[in-house]
Amino acid sequence: MWKWLHPYAKPERAYQLAGQLLPWFALVSAITFIIGLVWGLLFAPADYQQGDSFRIIYIHVPAAIWSMGAYSTMAVAALIGLVWQVRMADMTVAAIAPVGAVFTFVALFTGAAWGKPMWGAWWVWDARLTSELILLFLYLGVMALYQAFSDKMLAGRAAAILALVGVVNLPIIHYSVEWWNTLHQGATITKFAKPSIAPAMLWPLLIMIVAFASFLGALTLMRFRNELLEREWQRPWVQAIAEQEK
Repeated sequence: MWKWLHPYAKPERAYQLAGQLLPWFALVSAITFIIGLVWGLLFAPADYQQGDSFRIIYIHVPAAIWSMGAYSTMAVAALIGLVWQVRMADMTVAAIAPVGAVFTFVALFTGAAWGKPMWGAWWVWDARLTSELILLFLYLGVMALYQAFSDKMLAGRAAAILALVGVVNLPIIHYSVEWWNTLHQGATITKFAKPSIAPAMLWPLLIMIVAFASFLGALTLMRFRNELLEREWQRPWVQAIAEQEK
């Protein structure tokens, strides 16, 4: 396995691989977004208590799940970058951080919009909401550290350390509704034995989770390729690409 992965530690091969994967992620994202949104917004039954306002779940829940998923991936890349000194890993951290921050902001914004009619307030210092807000600050911190140093190797190490330290917040987000008495509802789809959601509502939600995952992958690959070009702009292979696009 390591022999197969080793060639992709080279910037040019990594750029090519990202380019090959990008259309597939984009295609899956487009198809699942169309199916999930149409099914969830138009055909899924209304909730017996919340009515049609529950439909924000098809944006809020996938964004919240992948705000944590993106951070977990970023932390793994940060660990690889620190331990094995792989430059591609540092670039992966830089590529994921802004995308994860946007997903986290979407989760917070849609959560506030959903909470207003349910709780009577746009924001409460609920354990789940507060820990998700901390996640946004962690993303912004990683981005700020990466831009704070002219030496990108040093910047990558500083950003990687913060990314690893911030991992402690992920179980707090996930288990906050169990550890504390919060306004936020408990687990629904993660209770696989008996999900607390009707199948007619669950299936479009699962499709939207796949849509957000593939969208996250597509955006990360785009940013990763841009990061490679920016960091390697003096290399002959980058200049060859520039000549081809003229």
